[in-house]
Amino acid sequence: MDEKDLGKRLQLARKRAGLTQQQLCQKAGLSYSTLAKIERGAIRSPSVFTVANIAGATGTPLEDLLDLGAKAASSPAPTDAKKRSKTGVRFVYFDIHGTLVRYYQRAFTDAAHDLHVPADAIETLFWRHNDSLNGGQVSLEEFNSEISKELGVPGFDWHKYYIKNIQAMPGMEELLRWAAEHYEIGILSNNAPGFIDELKQKGLIPDVEFKAVIDSCKIGAIKPEAKIYEIAQELAAMEPNEILFVDDTRLFLTAADRLGWQVLWFDEDHPEDSIARIKKHLEF
Repeated sequence: MDEKDLGKRLQLARKRAGLTQQQLCQKAGLSYSTLAKIERGAIRSPSVFTVANIAGATGTPLEDLLDLGAKAASSPAPTDAKKRSKTGVRFVYFDIHGTLVRYYQRAFTDAAHDLHVPADAIETLFWRHNDSLNGGQVSLEEFNSEISKELGVPGFDWHKYYIKNIQAMPGMEELLRWAAEHYEIGILSNNAPGFIDELKQKGLIPDVEFKAVIDSCKIGAIKPEAKIYEIAQELAAMEPNEILFVDDTRLFLTAADRLGWQVLWFDEDHPEDSIARIKKHLEF
């Protein structure tokens, strides 16, 4: 592997970790100019200690960055080598709401009961402002304050009602563990600040290795905007037709389909049927 290939691998690891160059420099103890040159492929044979520091800071196995497996091409493939499905899939992105978790809509009913306002009024205001929240234009506090103001009552707290009602999707933990064993997987979600991390901490998103987590509020773009899919494709480091996207919203799937991704609709009301279809699509 030459210095340009190594630079691309290091850059991809940094982006998958959600780090800017400046943030990685701080975590890995590097100067900005050194990292920039390494990522451009302008430094011939960077020190293995430097690469190891980058690996540690990005949470990436050192052997992945150095592509040590490629140097042993004459050896038998390891039993845990990632697969390519019969349909050509090598990377799977999963949506969160309506796919990995469900029932957050019950939050509107709970809020309506506590605040003594119609659930329809809360849901209308929620969707009016939700894109701004998920896109990172407003904070959760600003979102709650605006909805409380428009309702004419204090105390709307989306985080409280969301966390109270959200549930893991039956069967998805087993599917994710199976998918992560055989494929590279990621998350592609429209979500409020901090919610993905909290869902992971609470075990509502299984503790598996996600090669990329595309969190709308962190990148300033939401599905179905082209930008979020372009970033997701870059971090997957795959050709478009090698990516499978699983989501419960047809509009979001259509946007991915137009880019050449493979797509599957997830039926929240019949998760067992959806899981069976996903596994069928991922046969190898």
